[in-house]
Amino acid sequence: MHRTDLESLGRVARIVITNANHARNAATFAHSYSAPIFAPPELRGELRSHNLHDGLAIGPLRVIRIEGAADGEFALYHADDGGTLIMGDALINFDPHGFTLLPRKYCTNQKQMVRSLRKLLDLDFSRIFFAHGNPIMIRAREQLEALLDS
Repeated sequence: MHRTDLESLGRVARIVITNANHARNAATFAHSYSAPIFAPPELRGELRSHNLHDGLAIGPLRVIRIEGAADGEFALYHADDGGTLIMGDALINFDPHGFTLLPRKYCTNQKQMVRSLRKLLDLDFSRIFFAHGNPIMIRAREQLEALLDS
């Protein structure tokens, strides 16, 4: 997405970093848009930011810690309109892998990650957006449940 495309969507109010590997250009964007950064505590030394923690509310978003994935992994949940999950790296959805878990070699503890992902099934959601891959726009909760049960 180009900067003009982003700006056409409205004002950038906050920048949320979903894991310790995703800092990238957050500081530059924060400065350009005068927007606060919310980041995993693992990035405390790198960025001036507010620390993410499990259960934190950022506007309409609820922050959910995903232990065992990449360092500092969080998901974001928005309850409106059937519910939406926004994932960092714990789940991916791109070819040739399809919808699947973050590969074990990138996890701090994949079994723990699967246990953390199971708590997402307590939420009502029909969509999942991914840092890596195409969104799932219908029956996402059912698809996540099937993935975790396989």
